[in-house]
Amino acid sequence: MTAATSITVRVPLAIRHRPGRKTVVTPMTDGVAPVTTRADPTLVKALARGFRYQRMLDEGRYASITEMAEAEKVDRGYIGRLLQLTLLAPELIELALNGGPDPIDPSMIGTKIPLDWNSQRAGRKAPRAK
Repeated sequence: MTAATSITVRVPLAIRHRPGRKTVVTPMTDGVAPVTTRADPTLVKALARGFRYQRMLDEGRYASITEMAEAEKVDRGYIGRLLQLTLLAPELIELALNGGPDPIDPSMIGTKIPLDWNSQRAGRKAPRAK
């Protein structure tokens, strides 16, 4: 029987505190910096869920939002709000995924999003000054 051995692995990283969350920053490896994004993870997750729910409806997995809400064990209104995100102008979705400046006014999510993409662009918050 052999004696138990332990291995220590050291990973150099830094933890940066941002409002409401911590970010792990890895060092450069082989002269290549890690890919960073300023995308809001909550917004990206909401968009992904909205498109997932829309795909399930399109494929016929569920006949209605109510049926989907019961199966997914979430509120019907929550699914409805996420499905509205699929109607956003493509450039607003791209801004959100790429971490652009204020792609979507958060107040738009809780209300009915206008179907006209020009109205969506006009309702967008002005970019923050840096």
